[in-house]
Amino acid sequence: SKELWALAEKTAAQIEFNVEFINGDAEKIPLDGRSADTVLVTYTLCSVAGVLPALEEIRRVLKPLGRLVFCEHGVAPDASVQRWQDRLNPIWKKISGGCNLNLPIPSLLQQSGFKIQQMDTMYLAGWKPATFNYWGTAGCA
Repeated sequence: SKELWALAEKTAAQIEFNVEFINGDAEKIPLDGRSADTVLVTYTLCSVAGVLPALEEIRRVLKPLGRLVFCEHGVAPDASVQRWQDRLNPIWKKISGGCNLNLPIPSLLQQSGFKIQQMDTMYLAGWKPATFNYWGTAGCA
């Protein structure tokens, strides 16, 4: 979004290293294959239309020893919370810019060819259907 882009540019201007912003879609990253050391994904996969194609594209641009650093919310481990996530997801997507409450983050990473190197999980404070988080690193399998 234009608003988030402007916020990111403002933040980047205040740090001591160069940040290059690249405009593109997650499913078609405008970088050469095997050109990135690290890809950072934060609270993005939930609203990408093609999650698996986006993750496969991330794999394409990563160098062989590159890594994906991720922080995403997704499907909760508790069956009762999962049921609420599944019930609410169709409505939630319409009112939250396409955000999915119930993405199986570890499974999606593995399906797209990543090997999870390290991962932590927990509920953050707030409304349980939207606050189960996964964060960690993954490499190309």
